[in-house]
Amino acid sequence: MDVGQYVIPFNRLRHGDVQRVGGKNASLGEMLSQLSASGIRVPDGFATTAEAFREFLHRNGLTDRISKRLEHLDVEDLAALESAGAQIRGWIEQGALPQGLESSIRAQYQVLTGDSSSQISVAVRSSATAEDLPEASFAGQQETFLNVTGIDAVLACVRKVFASLYNDRAIAYRVHHGYSHADVALSAGVQKMVRSDLGAAGVMFTIDTESGFCDVVLITSSFGLGETVVQGAVNPDEFYVHKPMLAAGKFPIVRRSLGSKLVKLQFETQPGSSRTVCQVDVPDEQRHQFSLSDQDVIELSGIAVRIEQHYGRPMDIEWGKDGTDGRLYVLQARPETVKSRAGAEAQLRYHLKQTSRVLVSGRAIGQKIGAGSARLVTGTAQMERVRPGDVLITDMTDPNWEPVMKRAAAIVTNRGGRTCHAAIIARELGIPAVVGCGHATSAVPDGTEVTVSCAEGDTGHVYDGKLEVQVESIQSGALPNLPVKLTMNVGNPQLAFEFQAIPNAGVGLARLEFIINNHIGVHPKAILAYPNLDEPLKRAVESLAHGYPSPRQFFELRLAEGIATIAAAFWPKPVIVRLSDFKSNEYRKLIGGNRYEPEEENPMLGFRGAARFISPDFADCFELECRALKRVRETMGLTNVEIMVPFVRTLGEARRVIELLESHGLKRGGGAAADGSGALRVIMMCEVPSNAVLADEFLEYFDGFSIGSNDLTQLTLGLDRDSGLVAAGFDERDPAVRALLSRAIAACRRQGKYVGICGQGPSDHVDFARWLLEQGIESISLNPDSVVETWRKLGTPG
Repeated sequence: MDVGQYVIPFNRLRHGDVQRVGGKNASLGEMLSQLSASGIRVPDGFATTAEAFREFLHRNGLTDRISKRLEHLDVEDLAALESAGAQIRGWIEQGALPQGLESSIRAQYQVLTGDSSSQISVAVRSSATAEDLPEASFAGQQETFLNVTGIDAVLACVRKVFASLYNDRAIAYRVHHGYSHADVALSAGVQKMVRSDLGAAGVMFTIDTESGFCDVVLITSSFGLGETVVQGAVNPDEFYVHKPMLAAGKFPIVRRSLGSKLVKLQFETQPGSSRTVCQVDVPDEQRHQFSLSDQDVIELSGIAVRIEQHYGRPMDIEWGKDGTDGRLYVLQARPETVKSRAGAEAQLRYHLKQTSRVLVSGRAIGQKIGAGSARLVTGTAQMERVRPGDVLITDMTDPNWEPVMKRAAAIVTNRGGRTCHAAIIARELGIPAVVGCGHATSAVPDGTEVTVSCAEGDTGHVYDGKLEVQVESIQSGALPNLPVKLTMNVGNPQLAFEFQAIPNAGVGLARLEFIINNHIGVHPKAILAYPNLDEPLKRAVESLAHGYPSPRQFFELRLAEGIATIAAAFWPKPVIVRLSDFKSNEYRKLIGGNRYEPEEENPMLGFRGAARFISPDFADCFELECRALKRVRETMGLTNVEIMVPFVRTLGEARRVIELLESHGLKRGGGAAADGSGALRVIMMCEVPSNAVLADEFLEYFDGFSIGSNDLTQLTLGLDRDSGLVAAGFDERDPAVRALLSRAIAACRRQGKYVGICGQGPSDHVDFARWLLEQGIESISLNPDSVVETWRKLGTPG
């Protein structure tokens, strides 16, 4: 019997064999034969052919029988769909494998076993012949069987894999996407198991799954077999790796988050058990550790990039780390199927116009907002309860839920990560989802009106009530040339990958205080005082620092990751990072802050900015910021980061803060490459009248000004911009303010130094923006939602 008729070894398969063995198996063969030399490890195995599947159906009299059973099926009738699918699967599982197919499987299994005296363990996976094409996602529709031992068990699993072509979701998907049932065949892949049950496993994408940003690799990981990640049974760890810095040999991990990883899947070891794998709890100490080392993350991202380069498109890759040999293996690779299909249509941006009590939070999938009645579903028997426009609330979904998921306005789950099947299906359907909430099924009452927001960054929120939502269509198209650079104000690193797609010349203002407040949350003095803290504060610090070597390193690394995420998103465009500009009342709101901060009568004019940085009382805290910035520029290679010093009142403060930065390794002009690029620029926030009055003198210490028009207007006109009683008098266009602005801009132009503005005025008042252009402003930094509109206004003669 020709080995290629019914069964083909992976090493004889190529990517072009999709119609013979399906996308998944063809890709495994392609990688095994073409990428092994570059260090990519793929476990060996073999695949049954589409011809074998069709002959199996024919020999058992199932071809016409199945066709007739599905001919008049209404896939929207979930009970009828469930009944038809179960009946067809039963027919297939009871069928007999043709003799030629069975003998070929036995022969190839013997080859795979080799001379091993002990039984090997294999995975039996499905691979549909229309699966994993760039224009289609069949992800998770068919079955996978793990830790299968012995040829009889393999043969039984092959029949079960064949039957899974008629899972409920697979039947519905083919109908919804116009595939004929008879045109799709199934190949069973038999592959040696990687002992990731003793290590870790997960999924990685060579693109950011939410924004489509293509310069990062997203890796999700958890302990044990990877099915827990794929199925959404755990909230995994996440890592983002910046491809340009990976290629440059710098430290490329720009962001990481620790998942709860409550359970793991491992091989069943109980004698006589009918199960091949079992789910066990992860010990507490492991839950609080990352499941991959930095070295593993970097090696995996290198593998992902090589696979992407080989296929020439974004890829979705499953991987495993063998706990016995410590090596990383690729288990599957398929084209990414959501962002690869997204065209150049107008971008829709969703904004909440109201807020309310947050019922539960988790990982945001997509960038939309959905609202409706919460519908609690505890199992497949209750799926019929979900009506069009409901918000589906459940523990976790599986791919068979797709027919009901498409009815929902939004999906909320207790478990799951960004790369699980529920997340992939939600993206494909264009439905917002918040996964991995932990306790959504108990926190969100059934029947309650809720709003599910995925438009606020990585974290998605479920709000009580139906909130008002604004949907904005952004069509950038061709924009006019301007005599000024338009940059962006970016505070939240979680939105940076999305914002970078808006036309821009970089970031004119990145706020460190946003990162400290939202991604660290604890006062730096509490970090530095650890472990000499009272017990409640000590426990709070330890809880936040899980996964990091120490609380101090937690603060430094989290701050560095926040900065690096923004810098990587806009690389190689300049990103001006303002040192923390917390006022004492804002610092008091951080965990432990009330122990260390004074109560000031007027914090706006108090202990802030340069005065705080140079104070001996704050010196060790300022060092943490400097170390984070130095790490981003030097270790991580993101030399597009520039530093901005806020609220410098006097020339003495200017001199001392520059000396302090230099003492921490942040010297003006330092860090340049051989060609002179990447030299550190230190900018001053020009926001105190003294800055404009003595502009030439201040510029002796700095490489330019970024004008903070909000504070400058407030201090020039002597009014509190937060007071509604005098708010009407706040106007950046006041002649006194303009006089100071003109003076500051002129000084920068005379000295050939940078001058930009990062207040709200230019986007609110186009006449003010045009006046700034006349004065010679070099850049205007705007909130992301106003960039395109302001760009068009400035390009229109007025």
